[in-house]
Amino acid sequence: MPVLVFDIETIPDVAGIRSLNGLPADLPDFEVAEFAFQQRRAANGTDFLQHHLQRVVTISCVMRDASSFRVFSLSEPDSGEGQIIQRFFDGIERYTPQLVSWNGGGFDLPVLHYRGLIHGVSAPRYWDQGDGDYGDSRDFKWNNYLSRYHARHLDLMDLLALYQPRANAPLDELAKLMGFPGKLGMDGSAVWRAWQEGKAAEIRDYCETDVVNTYLVYLGFQRMRGQLDAAGFAAEVKVVREALERIGAPHWKEFLEAWPASSGAPA
Repeated sequence: MPVLVFDIETIPDVAGIRSLNGLPADLPDFEVAEFAFQQRRAANGTDFLQHHLQRVVTISCVMRDASSFRVFSLSEPDSGEGQIIQRFFDGIERYTPQLVSWNGGGFDLPVLHYRGLIHGVSAPRYWDQGDGDYGDSRDFKWNNYLSRYHARHLDLMDLLALYQPRANAPLDELAKLMGFPGKLGMDGSAVWRAWQEGKAAEIRDYCETDVVNTYLVYLGFQRMRGQLDAAGFAAEVKVVREALERIGAPHWKEFLEAWPASSGAPA
């Protein structure tokens, strides 16, 4: 089964916020977003917007199958939000992969559910719970993408914390403790400002490094649970490093510079 690791980046759904609150059409986007942030802070002390008000601008993925390792992004401005989300679910439709995320159950997938619903996205394979038209659909009654304790979607953060939110660890810190680069130059809190500054490419690059960090942590988890031995883990880490070297883009050069050759190797 191929493995598909994914991560999303979002910004405030300015058009939706404007519509829901009857705000003037000529009110600048940053003021519309600030209006929503202030409402949110007044309601519960945080400016983190509800999932349905998060507009998806990038989905970055690692796809690992028996013959290849690929990193790619589905992003604006190349595609609109609905197209981005549809292409993501089309990949699940085609490959039925093992999904892997970091907090995908708490954030990424609920956002994709709401935003996909708004845009009329179709995702029958993803939503299959044993009643679909596929030949193996009955298997999905016992192991599907949606049930928290099923394995077709592995939310590493949730599982490693044993489903206890107070035990959650930041991906950045865990990746660095394991000898991997962690976050470089941006985090989720900086995405909205970067978007306003026209830095869509930088947001995509940041998301791609995040998803590779997640995949590397996943490899460590596979070693811990006995799916990889030490030699297999080292070989998979080497596959990642060599693939990034071949791509040669600036963000991967920075990533590799922050990742000494001796790091991320089995003890």
